[in-house]
Amino acid sequence: MTVHRSSTVLADGREIHYFDAEPGADHASHVDGRVLPERPPTGEMRFDVLRREWVAVASHRQSRTFLPPAAECPLCPSTPERATEIPAPDYEVAVFENLFPSFVAFDGHAVGEGTELSPARPAVGRCEVVCFTSDHGTSFAQLTPQRVRTVVDAWADRTTALSELDGVEQVFCFENRGEEIGVTLHHPHGQIYGYPFVTPETRRMLASAEEHRLRTGGDLFADVLAGERKGERVVVQNEHWTGFVPVAARWPFEIHLYPHRRVPDVPALSDEERDAFGPAYLEVLRRLDAVFGLPMPYIAAWHQAPVRTGRDLAYAHLRVHSTRRAPGKLKYLAGSESAMGVFINDVPPEKAAAMLREAL
Repeated sequence: MTVHRSSTVLADGREIHYFDAEPGADHASHVDGRVLPERPPTGEMRFDVLRREWVAVASHRQSRTFLPPAAECPLCPSTPERATEIPAPDYEVAVFENLFPSFVAFDGHAVGEGTELSPARPAVGRCEVVCFTSDHGTSFAQLTPQRVRTVVDAWADRTTALSELDGVEQVFCFENRGEEIGVTLHHPHGQIYGYPFVTPETRRMLASAEEHRLRTGGDLFADVLAGERKGERVVVQNEHWTGFVPVAARWPFEIHLYPHRRVPDVPALSDEERDAFGPAYLEVLRRLDAVFGLPMPYIAAWHQAPVRTGRDLAYAHLRVHSTRRAPGKLKYLAGSESAMGVFINDVPPEKAAAMLREAL
């Protein structure tokens, strides 16, 4: 399968890309006739020397759209009566630059010089929005495997494109679902960040993988997958993918979905692996929704190799976790988790895996 992309720009110059399973759609011919304000300037990053982590400061995001009614959704297709972020009257998958980005291309805007103990630099990068469907009232779990394949191809296309941008060091594709997670728009969508640094989570995992390789000669991710495939925490499995609850899950419901072949990122997945991803991932999401018989809030996060470092150590995989531990009860990051980074899970991973297997 080959995805078909057509591209144009919005009224303020931001790029928008349409992805279709079949050729012939004329989405890019639709013009954005809105009058939009100037795009925000490049923001600032400040370095925490104690944690050795960058923090982005993006004050313009305070004014971003917050839970509008369906009739005012900016991610629905445009109509003659109302123009949205997507000029076309219909679409399959659409990706565009975020109107309220945390990271943008460098525009020459000066930031504070910082100090030796508080370095600062421009928040250079890219933030995009991925709309999985034009249907406002559905969810990723209700997509067809064919549509998921188009989404995977869009993720791959944009990962490649963002990896080629100056200053981008890691590309992160993710979805936030549910008000409990903190979404500001209900329309089924995700985001893609092009970070100007390698994220702390990735640095920790790659350091562990490197230590494991030096000590054993093995691939840490592959060894973890092999061990889990033999155990009791497997939730879904097909020829190319296995989804399991990890032995040290931090969250009440947490599933890691691995391809059986090590690849550094989504673009490296084969056609067969991309086709097989949809059925496995849709089963994961449907089982999550079925556990308590109501939509499960979740974060779905692709862990990909950095652009320039650690690519021989990384193993691309998707992690999905939910903050819901029971109907009407959420897992909050309270004192131990927020202050010390020590997670305490109320649901044993083996029990969570059993509940997910029995949910459908």
